[in-house]
Amino acid sequence: MPDGAKIFAGTSGFAYASWKPDFYPQKLPAKQFLNHYATRLNAVEINYTFRRLPSAATLQNWVESTPGNFVFVMKAHQRITHIQRLKLSEFNQVFFNAIDPLRVVRRLGPVLFQLPPNLKCDAALLADFLAVIPDGLRCAFEFRNKSWFDDSVYSMLEAKGAALCLAESDEFTVPDVITGGFVYARLRKSEYAPADIASIREKAQRITSEGKDVYLFFKHEETAAGALYAEEILR
Repeated sequence: MPDGAKIFAGTSGFAYASWKPDFYPQKLPAKQFLNHYATRLNAVEINYTFRRLPSAATLQNWVESTPGNFVFVMKAHQRITHIQRLKLSEFNQVFFNAIDPLRVVRRLGPVLFQLPPNLKCDAALLADFLAVIPDGLRCAFEFRNKSWFDDSVYSMLEAKGAALCLAESDEFTVPDVITGGFVYARLRKSEYAPADIASIREKAQRITSEGKDVYLFFKHEETAAGALYAEEILR
């Protein structure tokens, strides 16, 4: 693929005993979940960081439990997205510093900024926030209020190299607009038929053929369906 563009596929989280025995072996202890996950998938979206900052020891354990081509995508802390609501504060840098050990060892994927549904479009707020994101850090924005779906917002993301998160669920679908140098999709529908998975794979392959990495994350904490969908994409 041009420029080494890749498809990264996984799920939002990995620590689900309910995935036994369809994805995790029945007798696999929880402390080995990530190791097994990384033998079958090449990325994970970490929701843990939405509520707490990871310790250096936790990050080191994650790195040691996974191969060198495995990446960790971080959901931004709720203090940034839901409490401060993108307003500038010292905590922004605290968060970036906390996840920096993954960047240093080249295991950090994009950072996802998932905004609350009641946060309406504020171009000045977004511009100020984009300006403090460290250079070279990939980031994606999941807007859950339709007022953000505007060409002016897309242009701001494009200028920063940030991605519009292409989120879909049974109730809500983000416009299919690609910004930045990569694509980030959160696939949250209750079910995907084989034809749906084939279509997602074909689209991802087309995008990578154009030199852009693609990150795809399914849900389904209660069953192994999301993990198996992601595995099918990579297969």
